[in-house]
Amino acid sequence: MRNTLILVALCAVGLFASVAGAQAGPVTNTTVSYAYSGFVPCANGGAGELLTGTIDAHILETSTSADFQAHGSLVGSVTGDTYRLNANEHSTYVTSASDHASLTYVNRYRLIGPGPGNNLVVKETAHITRSGDDYVVDRDEWSIDCS
Repeated sequence: MRNTLILVALCAVGLFASVAGAQAGPVTNTTVSYAYSGFVPCANGGAGELLTGTIDAHILETSTSADFQAHGSLVGSVTGDTYRLNANEHSTYVTSASDHASLTYVNRYRLIGPGPGNNLVVKETAHITRSGDDYVVDRDEWSIDCS
């Protein structure tokens, strides 16, 4: 009887650990490369220019969160200057049985160019809630800086 109780206890602990691990584990874990082209107002000494290049992104998603990390090299169409991109985004998603959910995400993008005044820093923090079909943006704070 004692051995049976120990076996049941070990099975319960193993089952709990495997369920908890499955919920926290990656749902998708991918790496992608894509071509990018966009206007950057800080580039070309503040006159702005179109930057093009390739961005490599690593995306890790679980049932409750997502992480996006990107880096790349972009070249100015006017100056030929090379810019380095470093981007991080993290989001968490929480849902309840009563059809309510919340999403919080934090974005940080840095585009670093040669010399002073050519760098672009974008920051965003947002919190969104959902109740049924209604979505409410509780907070969406942006900042875009040339430095």
